[in-house]
Amino acid sequence: MNMQAMLQQAQRMQKEIQKKQEKIYSSEYVGESELVEITMTGDKKVKSVKLKNMDTFTNDDSDILEDMIKIAFNDAVDKINKDIEDKLGSYSKQLGGLM
Repeated sequence: MNMQAMLQQAQRMQKEIQKKQEKIYSSEYVGESELVEITMTGDKKVKSVKLKNMDTFTNDDSDILEDMIKIAFNDAVDKINKDIEDKLGSYSKQLGGLM
């Protein structure tokens, strides 16, 4: 393969990666725990936090609520990371782990 063909292939790959990254960044991911639902964008920005089943919640339960927020946040981040790996992982392998 000549240098020109390699450059063209690299440019095509770069455009594909950018399109997939844009799609991920514009997507929303919902992380949930028993009491909390967090919606994040693909660039890992929190869009909303919703508290669920608050009618059974008292002020003494703040530690539980904090844990539920952490669980929901981590669940959303895990979903984003999985989507990134699913959509862009093949490029990482092609580039020898440079991504």
